[in-house]
Formats: sequence, C-alpha cells, structure tokens
Amino acid sequence: MKSAVARILSDLEQRGGLKGSDVANIVNASRPSVSRWKSGKASPPLATQTIIANLRYVVDRLSDFYTPDETRLWLHAKHPLLNNERAIDLIIAERTQEVLAVIERLDAGAYL
Repeated sequence: MKSAVARILSDLEQRGGLKGSDVANIVNASRPSVSRWKSGKASPPLATQTIIANLRYVVDRLSDFYTPDETRLWLHAKHPLLNNERAIDLIIAERTQEVLAVIERLDAGAYL
C-alpha cells in the first residue's frame, strides 16, 4: 500500500502536471528525495508534508478549470490577482488561502 505522501505526489503529477523535479524545487529538496518519498522508501518532514498537502488541494481545485499542463503553468506564472506573485511562492510561504480566494473567484465565474 502506498503512503499518503506517495499518493499525493502521484496525484500532483497526474492532475497538476508537476514532475518530481517541480516538487523538489517547490519544497527545496533533492530530486532523489522526492523519488524516495514517491516510492514510499522515505517520508518528508512534517513542514514539507504540509506544503505538499496544500499544493494538492490547490491542484485539485484548479483541475476543475484546467488541464494538468495548464495547471502547472498557472501555479508558476505571476498573477495580477495575486499582486503579481506566483501561486507556488504563496503556497510555500504558507499563504495558500490567498491562492484559494482567487480560485474561488474563478469558480464563481468572476473571471477566467
């Protein structure tokens, strides 16, 4: 049975278009570490697990609007609605709620 982190990492790849190298850059870890987490041979620190979980929630919400490749680009692009910051940087900085607020506006049809 896969660990929760391994399942989340697989989901990020499938639904968010995020590769292991993307996750490694996001959480400031090595690519081999992410590979071990994905295979269940190791587990990231709790703070890193929190970032990964928040990222998954955002990707899950974005998948209602975008393909995996579009989701990946959305996360890495600077957004005027986020004060020209990247969503990925806000998630890392524990400001996920700001990203989710923009997604909620997408969901309400305020803008796409």
